[in-house]
Amino acid sequence: MSRRNKILVPEARQGLDQLKAEIANTNSPEEAKYEMAREQGIPFRKGNNGDLTTKEAGKVGGSLGGQMVKELVKRATQQLNQNQ
Repeated sequence: MSRRNKILVPEARQGLDQLKAEIANTNSPEEAKYEMAREQGIPFRKGNNGDLTTKEAGKVGGSLGGQMVKELVKRATQQLNQNQ
C-alpha cells in the first residue's frame, strides 16, 4: 500500500511507525489499522475494502492518527517540563 501522507522529516518514519504499533498494541505498524478496526467493530480486512463506508474508513485512520498526535504532545510536554 502506498503512503499518501508525506512527513516533513523522512528520517522520522521509523519512529512514527513504531509509535503507531505501540498505540495499537501490535508488533508491526502494518497491523495497527486492522487492530483499531477490530476494536471499533469495523469489518476492515486486508485486500479490497470497497464495501466500507467513508465514515467507517475514516474512523480507523482518524482514531489512530488522533491518538498518535495526543501521545506526541504528551511526550513533548513531559520533555519540556524536564528541561525546566
